[in-house]
Amino acid sequence: MTSKAKGLIPMMPRLYETEDTPPAEKLIWAHFFLGDSHWYAAEFDGKDTFFGYAVLNGDMMNAEWGYFSLAELTELRVGPFVVCVEDGWRVREFKEVMSERHGGGWSG
Repeated sequence: MTSKAKGLIPMMPRLYETEDTPPAEKLIWAHFFLGDSHWYAAEFDGKDTFFGYAVLNGDMMNAEWGYFSLAELTELRVGPFVVCVEDGWRVREFKEVMSERHGGGWSG
C-alpha cells in the first residue's frame, strides 16, 4: 500500500459507522484493483478488514457490498500480477465512483 493510501486509513470510518448512510452516499476512501476486478473501501476495522463494494472480473450484475481482507488482497496473485491500490485516489461518494468508473452500471 502506498504511503498516501496509508495516510487515509486513520481517517476512514470504522466498521459499521456508516451503516445508516445510503449506499450511494457512502464515501469511498480507497480503491484496490487487479485487472478488471475492483474493491472500493468505505470502512475499515483498523487492522485487516474493510467493508466496501467489490466488482469481480468486470461483472456488474454480481457486484456487491461486503467485507474483504487486506491480507487476502495482498496475497492475491494472477500470474505475475498483484492487487494494487490506486495512488492519488480522491475520496468521493460511491455514486460518483460508479458513474466515473463503471458508466453508472450500479443501481442503488
